[in-house]
Amino acid sequence: MKKALRVVVALGGNALQTSSAISAEDQKRVASETAKYIVDLIQSGYEIVIGHGNGPQVGDILLAEEASGTKEKPAMPLETDVAMSQGQIGYWLQQAIENELAVRGIKKSIATVVTQVLVNKRDQAFKNPSKPIGPFYTEREAKDLAKQRGWTVKEDSGRGWRRVVPSPKPTKIVEEDVIKKLIKDGIIPITVGGGGVPVVKRGLRLKGVDAVIDKDMASMELARAVKADIFMPLTAVDSVKINYGTPNEESIGKIDIPRIKRLMADGHFAAGSMLPKVKAAIAFVESRRGNKAIITSPNNALKALGGDVGTTVTN
Repeated sequence: MKKALRVVVALGGNALQTSSAISAEDQKRVASETAKYIVDLIQSGYEIVIGHGNGPQVGDILLAEEASGTKEKPAMPLETDVAMSQGQIGYWLQQAIENELAVRGIKKSIATVVTQVLVNKRDQAFKNPSKPIGPFYTEREAKDLAKQRGWTVKEDSGRGWRRVVPSPKPTKIVEEDVIKKLIKDGIIPITVGGGGVPVVKRGLRLKGVDAVIDKDMASMELARAVKADIFMPLTAVDSVKINYGTPNEESIGKIDIPRIKRLMADGHFAAGSMLPKVKAAIAFVESRRGNKAIITSPNNALKALGGDVGTTVTN
């Protein structure tokens, strides 16, 4: 019997929340649509492991925390908010996928793992916080909050001022052995939500830190840890494009590492959107001979695995 290909799927924030879907029930409906595409892969015989983002959801949690926080009951730290978003999104996805499996008569278990991801406490990102999170403020509001709460704040692309936090590189998934055991037992894991809860090691102890790990890099680290055959970041577009937004816009199909690195060096991929996915794809493909990364949209995931659509990166 041919061994099933193991695919780590990294879901973007659009897999749960769109501009018109912001309530819990709305997001559950979006999760149900995403679940159909995931179950298509399972039904076609792929072994699936799921990572996901949390950008819109953790932003909502931060807003609620800030609105209700008082001196007597201060807001939770960011690392705890990330853990909260993992439980929230994991629940929605887990239930949606369970329901879709049941409708199709597929007997398969799924479990959400609240995941910690180890980062290096000497990572230079801690000296230069750069990842914007939470709501926009006026300059005066932002600087007042920075004094009150010890934040670092910066102006964000002409849209207003925001809190910025470190975005260190993931070095190891703490619950790696748990995830591997779930896979071995035929259970689909939902893990590294929002890039994982960032933690550092102090002696034998782990301690959470206020930072945000890039979801695509954390999912790539997951793919390497579980020896996936394919790493698949799913996003809002069908494929990676060059000359994006111009009359010369062009979709990339199959591409090797040297060419995509040249395109990256030429500045074709935006830092806040496609660049992290391209970097993660390159890192995964370079980590082991035969690895493959595919970037596409959730609704095209199955077709992309068949080579009919999407951007496939190979070595």
